[in-house]
Amino acid sequence: MSIIQPENMDRRHFMRHVAASSAMTIPAFHFLNHLNANAAEVRKNQKACVLVWLGGGPPTIDMWDLKPGSKNGGEFKPISTAGDLQISEHMPKIAKQMDSLSVVRSMSTREADHTRGRYYMHTAYVPNPTVIHPSFGSVVSHTLAPQRKSLEIPSFVSIGGGAGSAGFLGMTHAPFVVDSNGQIRNVDSDGTDKRRLEQRLAMWDVVESGFINSDRGDLPQAHKDVYRKAVNLMTSSQMEAFKVAKEDPKIQEAYGNNNFGRGMLMARRLIEVGVPFIEVNLGGWDLHNDVFNTLSNQRLPTLDQGIAALTQDLKSRGMLDDVVIVCMGEFGRTPRINQNVGRDHWASSWSLMIGGGGLNGGIAVGQTDKDGVGIESQSYLPGDVWATVSKAMGIPLNIVHTSKRGRPMKIANGGTPIEELIS
Repeated sequence: MSIIQPENMDRRHFMRHVAASSAMTIPAFHFLNHLNANAAEVRKNQKACVLVWLGGGPPTIDMWDLKPGSKNGGEFKPISTAGDLQISEHMPKIAKQMDSLSVVRSMSTREADHTRGRYYMHTAYVPNPTVIHPSFGSVVSHTLAPQRKSLEIPSFVSIGGGAGSAGFLGMTHAPFVVDSNGQIRNVDSDGTDKRRLEQRLAMWDVVESGFINSDRGDLPQAHKDVYRKAVNLMTSSQMEAFKVAKEDPKIQEAYGNNNFGRGMLMARRLIEVGVPFIEVNLGGWDLHNDVFNTLSNQRLPTLDQGIAALTQDLKSRGMLDDVVIVCMGEFGRTPRINQNVGRDHWASSWSLMIGGGGLNGGIAVGQTDKDGVGIESQSYLPGDVWATVSKAMGIPLNIVHTSKRGRPMKIANGGTPIEELIS
């Protein structure tokens, strides 16, 4: 596990301090007992978003907006779903949950480069050399974390990969990156007793306070805040949320015995303790070659099982109306199939999936033409997607952040919630 920190803070310097205080056993409270004892607080904290990030740019024309009969249609057939739309035959489990999920088929973005597209979709802003914009998970953390007094672990968790940065919102709201097995480095006990640890922490507090009072800008306070959170990680019973291996084996099996399935299960456990934003990464979508074989035998079965399991699990626990699920990558892929039986980068017309959170399910928003090349309806930008998520989570859209240079930054870059999705 790692914490993303500013470039001018040396990682080795930070981790040395974390390691110095790593010698404390996590309190032995069972995770489920903790949830039961705090049921009212858990219910209050359930507003959350799970971003399923498909790194590489998924071929959404083969997933959410198939074109049977077109020269661009590919090898897959569309199937009916529990909603009023069709999706790929290789996602039958998601098809059964589509009454709770919807597809936006008219995304039209301008960044077909991996790095720039990833930045744009995560922040709603195109890259700018004068400012680093925060990932939307950091925006959610900055907005909701102060209201969740009982939350002792990070409020933005990224499972299986990086998720951008907190930008001008500060390292306190940076994504806390973990792997899907819940292995936490620098948190295991080495036998040091509690009294000795408390003495170390008291000494370190003196050093940190002196550093803060030395008038060196915002970084010293941010350093102390992150250090305090690291200590909380070592002492909080909420750390049990990361231990997916303790979940009922039948539930583990439902999610899938793979990194993505475990990540999706971890997301549900993190939501239960109040984490408002979780990103789960599933890479391998840069399919310039052999697209149909890779999709049908690898990517889509894994995605199908994980998303369907999370949707059904949240629904059965009465949590789905409070949790928005977004599934997307940095762009789509070309309608035209290339000479290597693959699809190349394409940002002009593509799809994403969104559902839960009280949004309207079972519908397709927007429309592309018969070959998937052009959009025949209103098109949407990343800011519109994040404005929709904000609306579902109760985050005011009139929030304006200020960059380090004093520049006003509208939440979701001033995007507008997608009307068809809002109840």
